[in-house]
Amino acid sequence: MTTTVGRPTIILIAGHWLGAWAWDDVLEHLETDHSRAVAMTLPGLDGGDPGRAAKTLDDQAAAILGVIAQHGNQPAVLVAHSGANAPVSLVVDRHPELVHRVVWVDSGPVATGSVFAPDLPDGMEELPLPSFDTLAQQASLDGLSAEVLGRFRARAVPEPGPVLRQPVELTNDARHKVQTTLVCCSIPGAQVLELARAGHAMFAEVANLEHLDVIDLPTGHWPMWSRPRDLAEAIHSAASRTN
Repeated sequence: MTTTVGRPTIILIAGHWLGAWAWDDVLEHLETDHSRAVAMTLPGLDGGDPGRAAKTLDDQAAAILGVIAQHGNQPAVLVAHSGANAPVSLVVDRHPELVHRVVWVDSGPVATGSVFAPDLPDGMEELPLPSFDTLAQQASLDGLSAEVLGRFRARAVPEPGPVLRQPVELTNDARHKVQTTLVCCSIPGAQVLELARAGHAMFAEVANLEHLDVIDLPTGHWPMWSRPRDLAEAIHSAASRTN
C-alpha cells in the first residue's frame, strides 16, 4: 500500500461480533486515497483464540495501544464503529496524547460508569450474534443485502461476556479536548446533538467535546457494508482535518 508521509495512521476498529475483515471494502477505497490505514481485530473477537471469551475491555484498550506503538507511537486516527466505543473511550482517556482524532461511526464516546449489558447473567461466557429480527429492533439494517447478512452471520464471533459486563471507568478530562468527528448514519447528526444537549445518557459525553464536527451519512448501522466508498471518503476527510 502506498503511504503518504506526514499523515497519521488510521486504525479501523469494528463493533461487536466483528473483526478486521469487516473493513475490507472501506480499506480498498482508503488505499485509493493513499491513506495509511490498518484494520484490527479486538481481543475476544478472533475466532481462533481459545481464550477469547475471557478477554476484557482493558485487554482491548491495550491492543489498540499496541497497534499505535507498532506505527511509531505517533498520534493516530481511531475509527470506532458501534460497540468499539468502550475500548476506544478508554484509550482516549488513558492516552489522549496518542490520539490525533477519533472518528465515531454511528457511535460515540461513552460516559464513565457505562456498562453495555449490565443484566447479562454472570454465567454467560459470551453473547452470540442474535437473530436479525432481534438485531433489527436494536440497530438499523438498512442497506444490507441478503448476501451481506449471510456473510455477517457466517463470520460473526460471539462477544466476550467480560467485555459486555465491565464498567468503563474514565478519569481524565483531557479526553474532551481530542479532535472528534461523528459520522452519523442511523440517527441524523442534528438529532444526535439535540439529544446530547438534552442530557440523553447514550449521547451525554458528546456535549462535553470541545473540538467536534459532524458528517451525516444516511444509511443503516453498518455503513462499512452499505456505503463503503462514502464511509471511506468521510474517514479520509476527517483524518485530513487539522483542527
